[in-house]
Amino acid sequence: MTREMGENDFIVSKTDTKGRLTYVNKIFIDLAEYTEEELLGKPHNIVRHPDMPKTIFKLLWERIQNKQEIFAYVVNKTKNENDYWVYANVTASLDENGNIVGYYSVRRKPNADALAIIKPLYAQILQAEKSGGIAAGEKILNDLINKEGVSYDELIISIQK
Repeated sequence: MTREMGENDFIVSKTDTKGRLTYVNKIFIDLAEYTEEELLGKPHNIVRHPDMPKTIFKLLWERIQNKQEIFAYVVNKTKNENDYWVYANVTASLDENGNIVGYYSVRRKPNADALAIIKPLYAQILQAEKSGGIAAGEKILNDLINKEGVSYDELIISIQK
């Protein structure tokens, strides 16, 4: 069953540098169908859905480890095997010396028109990953970006509007 965020909902979470959850808000807890105790200290990928392309997570980690923010569409899996889509913004949390001390993510409800584009794209990337690994998935994504003549960020942000 697909669960949906409310129009005005924001999921907020923080992780340490290894991706272990250090903070989750009530909306995250409720939507993911876990308790706070079940989430804190666990890897954020506790909610990773098998239909989520590795290509997107590779791009996400490259960006945030370089102190760059990223916007991405993500499908997550709940404790009870339901799923939910989010439009995520992920950034590194820095200390006073500019060192990464963790990561911060805010997610909101994705635009239905954007999901109409993202769902088939992710299915295509997943299929490519099965036969050719992440490099094949990256080729699908890069081919689309080049065809559209925009950057990844421009593409993702423009379809959320």
